[in-house]
Amino acid sequence: MTVLIDKQETVRQLSDHLSMLTVTIGERSFFRPDKLDETARYIESVYRGIGLEVSAEDYPCHDFTAANVIGVSGPAAPPSRFYLVGAHYDCVLGTVGADDNASAVAVQMETARQLHKLRGSREIPVQVKFVSFALEEYPAYATSRMGSRVHAKGMKARKEKLDGMICLEMVGYCCNQPGSQKLPFPLQFMGYPRQGDFIAIVGNRRSKELMRDISAGFAKNPALPVQTLLAPLNGWILPAVRLSDHAPFWNEGFPAVMVTDSSFFRNPHYHLPSDTMATLDLDFMAEVVESLLIFLLSG
Repeated sequence: MTVLIDKQETVRQLSDHLSMLTVTIGERSFFRPDKLDETARYIESVYRGIGLEVSAEDYPCHDFTAANVIGVSGPAAPPSRFYLVGAHYDCVLGTVGADDNASAVAVQMETARQLHKLRGSREIPVQVKFVSFALEEYPAYATSRMGSRVHAKGMKARKEKLDGMICLEMVGYCCNQPGSQKLPFPLQFMGYPRQGDFIAIVGNRRSKELMRDISAGFAKNPALPVQTLLAPLNGWILPAVRLSDHAPFWNEGFPAVMVTDSSFFRNPHYHLPSDTMATLDLDFMAEVVESLLIFLLSG
C-alpha cells in the first residue's frame, strides 16, 4: 500500500494543533464561551489557510452565540460522493480535553489539509464537508444546543444529499497492554480484542454499506488495526454507542458512523484533568489520518 502522507510531517502538524487547543487555549467548555469563540477562530483560520471554502453556522445558546465551523473541499463539478467529516471541539468543565476531543479535531484538520493538498496532483471527484461542531458535552448533549444536532436538522430541512457522515470521537489514545480494552455487555463475549491498540468503527443498520466501505478502506492500512460494530435498533440497546455527534444524523435518517478509540472503555483519563496531550499517541493519530485519506480517495 502506497503511503499517502509524510508521517513525520503529519505528527508535527497534529502536535501543533493539539498544543494550540489544549495548552494555548485550554478549557473549551460550555462555561467558557470566550474559549469556544477562540477555538472556532483558530479552526476557521486553519481551514482558510488550507484553501477550503469556509463558513460559520451560528446559533443561539443561552446568553452567547455558538458556531459550527465548516470547511468544504471538493470539485466545482457535481461530485461522485458527498461526505461529512465531523468532530466536536468543546470539552467538559475542568479539563483541556486532549483525547476528548482535541485529538479528533486535530485529525479532522490534518485530514482536510492532506486531502486538499492531494487535489493539486490528482483528480478527486469526492466532495468533503469538514464540520467542527461547537457543543457536544454536558449540558448541551442531546439538546437543541448540540452543534451536530443543529447541523443534522438543518441538512434534513434543506433536503441535502449525504452519502455518509464520519464522526471522529476520541481518536488519540492507544494502549498495548493486555486487558487495557474494556467492553460493554455483551461485547466481551463476541471476540473483540482486550488490548486497546485498534480503532473502532460503529454504525447502525442504515449505515451498513457506509461502514463496510470505510472499514474496507481502513483495512488497506496494516499499521492501524480496525474493529467494527453494527449497532442494532439504532444503538438504543447499547447506549454508549450513541454518545457522540453521529447520533443526531442517525436520528435524521442519514448514514453515519463513529470512528473512535472507544472512549472510556479504554482511556482512563476520560473527563478528567489528566486528559492531556502527553497521554496521546501521535503516531496512532497519524495512522487514522492515513486511513481516512485511503477511504476518501477510494470514493
